[in-house]
Amino acid sequence: RMGKRRCVPPLEPKLAAGCCGVKKPKLSGSGTHSHGNQTTTVPGSSSGPLQNHQHTDGNNGRENVSDLTLGTGNSPITRMNPTSGALSPLTRPNGTANSTKNLVVTAEMCCYCFDVLYCHLYGFPQPRLPRFTNDPYPLFVTWKTGRDKRLRGCIGTFSAMNLHSGLREYTLTSALKDSRFPPLTREELPKLFCSVSLLTNFEDASDYLDWEVGIHGIRIEFINEKGVKRTATYLPEVAKEQDWDQIQTIDSLLRKGGFKAPITNDFRKTIKLTRYRSEKVTISYAEYMASRQHCFQNGTLHAPPLYNHYS
Repeated sequence: RMGKRRCVPPLEPKLAAGCCGVKKPKLSGSGTHSHGNQTTTVPGSSSGPLQNHQHTDGNNGRENVSDLTLGTGNSPITRMNPTSGALSPLTRPNGTANSTKNLVVTAEMCCYCFDVLYCHLYGFPQPRLPRFTNDPYPLFVTWKTGRDKRLRGCIGTFSAMNLHSGLREYTLTSALKDSRFPPLTREELPKLFCSVSLLTNFEDASDYLDWEVGIHGIRIEFINEKGVKRTATYLPEVAKEQDWDQIQTIDSLLRKGGFKAPITNDFRKTIKLTRYRSEKVTISYAEYMASRQHCFQNGTLHAPPLYNHYS
């Protein structure tokens, strides 16, 4: 059998990462993509700032967005609760694919993200707590816009967070603090799509090829040419959407993690790879509005009075 499964990711700072590439660069074995300058530190270290940049780890920031050309920024972190058993509700027998009837992720989670963003942009009190489960999971919130669904923001965490507070936090972080993009505005709301991804089935891979395109998300850990430990990740859909094979995906992640030296097959063999799966749901703003209008008209909406605006 391939990798060894574990129910939760390794204990580490709450790291944020992106879920979608923005463009399809041409990749080669040696890799020549330039990502600008960045300063990082390994988790737990005591010196040097972390820039919000290409899934790099640090003691005072997040492992951030997943595209190849990013900006900078800082944000706080917390520690994962080692006793939460965070991922056990989502673990599948023998690493099998998720079945629809067992999915934890729901469209209501996306609706709640829209609630949070709407309230923030219009200055309303934050919505009341939602009714879906508040169990802890690693999660991502992704915003896309327009008919072609261009990426507009995507940040998440590999550490388990209770869903109510986690979705609220990462709704605003991904919408307003993704350093690749300006903050989302009220005017953009009608064109938005929101996706929520919950990460599952973390496994230590036996080597850098021990995963399947379109099935697994991967997180790599490596030592760069300066001797600094770095990481990078893609959610399961990214390699397939970009039409990358395994080598192209690995090389992209190395560049994203700041590795600037030529990439050799011997170096790829030094990579520590963790694979995982995800549950994902996406809704449009129009679907969100229709859902909320229906709830309001039937007197069941558990949200603030701002929804009078919809009636």
